[in-house]
Amino acid sequence: MRRHELTDEEWAIIQPLLPNKVRGVPRVDDRRVINGIVWRFRTGAPWRDVPERYGPRTTLYNRFVRWRKAGVWDRILDAVSEAYDGDIVMIDSSCVRVHQHGAGGKKGDSEAAGDGRMGRSRGGLTTKIHALVDAEGRPVRLLLTAGQANDAPACEQLLPLVAKDAILIADRAYDTNAIRATVTERGAWANIPPRAIRKGSFPFSSWLYRQRNLVERFFNRIKHFRGLATRYDRSPDNFLAALKLAAIRIWLAAK
Repeated sequence: MRRHELTDEEWAIIQPLLPNKVRGVPRVDDRRVINGIVWRFRTGAPWRDVPERYGPRTTLYNRFVRWRKAGVWDRILDAVSEAYDGDIVMIDSSCVRVHQHGAGGKKGDSEAAGDGRMGRSRGGLTTKIHALVDAEGRPVRLLLTAGQANDAPACEQLLPLVAKDAILIADRAYDTNAIRATVTERGAWANIPPRAIRKGSFPFSSWLYRQRNLVERFFNRIKHFRGLATRYDRSPDNFLAALKLAAIRIWLAAK
């Protein structure tokens, strides 16, 4: 078995979650195809450069997109993360640079930049990844916005996953009345350091806040995938699906 390919234990978990209805000609071996897809995002290489041992590149790309549209990657991530530790959860974001290919082929193309959850930030044309992770730094939910987007609005889309009696850890960018109110309504506690301009005070544990490095470690782990550390995909849905595939590998490694 080559480096980064699915182990027998990982395959035993994934296989039952894959579509099992095959019409017409039997499809190319699923394990080999997934290994080829992982290879592509791990290396950041174009689809045409995926080694022939994984099968035709068109098969790999089409299977990846077809399963994304069918929600297969979502179902696998939901299944492997179902029993996550919800007592402590963390939210953060990280920007990745959009490659010229991902931007539509022309550097600075305003039409391309305005589409596909890309935007101008200090790093140039970027996409921002938002993540909710558990107390072990394992990803529970991911979403994308343009690179210049504020963190708080995206956070509100992740808050429904915060369980009753849980502790939410986040940095000052998430110190808003709306976020604190929503977390309180859910019966949870927001351990967020107040901004300098904040009036009033809130309970805050610096000891618990030190655990926030786990969400930063998560971003470091997914950026080991060169195809995720830089966004080469024009389609935001494909890029998000690739992030979920990397998240699945993180969960499988923890089992």
